[in-house]
Amino acid sequence: MAGLVPPGTTTIPADASKAAHTKAEEKTDYMNLPCPIPFEELHREALMSLKPETFEGLRFDFTKGLNQKFSLSHSVFMGPTELPSQSAETIKIPTAHYEFGANFIDPNLMLIGRMLTDGRLNARVKWDLTDNLSVKANAQLTNEPHMSHGMVNFDYKGKDYRSQLQIGNGSLFGASYIQSVTPHLSLAGEIFWTGQHLKSGIGYAARYETDKMVAAGQVASTGMVALSYVQKVSEKVSLASDFMYNYMIGDVTASVGYDYILRQCRLRGKIDSNGCTAAYLEERLNMGLNFILSAEIDHKKKDYKFGFGLTVG
Repeated sequence: MAGLVPPGTTTIPADASKAAHTKAEEKTDYMNLPCPIPFEELHREALMSLKPETFEGLRFDFTKGLNQKFSLSHSVFMGPTELPSQSAETIKIPTAHYEFGANFIDPNLMLIGRMLTDGRLNARVKWDLTDNLSVKANAQLTNEPHMSHGMVNFDYKGKDYRSQLQIGNGSLFGASYIQSVTPHLSLAGEIFWTGQHLKSGIGYAARYETDKMVAAGQVASTGMVALSYVQKVSEKVSLASDFMYNYMIGDVTASVGYDYILRQCRLRGKIDSNGCTAAYLEERLNMGLNFILSAEIDHKKKDYKFGFGLTVG
């Protein structure tokens, strides 16, 4: 059999040939990179675990769909409201309000409005002008002087990049751009200027994402440094951490949290370096019926918040 092999010929192992073929297939195509997420959603996975919408008191939400596109909502909230204070202790006053809402959701147009009994009016609009260009607007009108505000965003979605232009009241102007440089890495930058306070700033950001983890970092000339990391342990369990630092005032906060999705419920929680602990539970009792438990404990400020709610529709 040795005579059948010509002299000087070396056989290539099957495993080495397969590895070389796989490596060739994994070669990055820089002309076909994925489109990144919007700039304002750089830390969205971490925020889902570390920033649950905790509340204190009783909350009841009811949504009734009139047709496939239009629905009405009713919300009742009863609980204390915190007042701004210079002291370390938290000052609260008992409040209660009713909120009426109307929603119109279409593939290219979304209109959401909310009216509260205290006189506040909230409105949101999202309109897809083309497949690549969309307009977002949100506004809040109140009876209190200098507390109403509004903002309009123009978002353009390219093949492997996104850009955004922001215009708001108080002479607020901002622009951001995020670009995919590899299939997993995106780099971004932003600039903004506020004419009311005569302040301007520039920021840079990076985001790295795989099937198992997401890491993001952001730094701005205003002194803000934000880092976040999310590890996807399984399809139902995620662990998250973040680090916030403002080198202008020397404020540092770090937190760790979790997001656990069960068959009938979702549990999120976190604890930060200030000793504040929070947990948020959403339990599905039946189709269209959810029960909510919320808790937040801050021993340092002696602030304890517990709430429960029911969502129908």
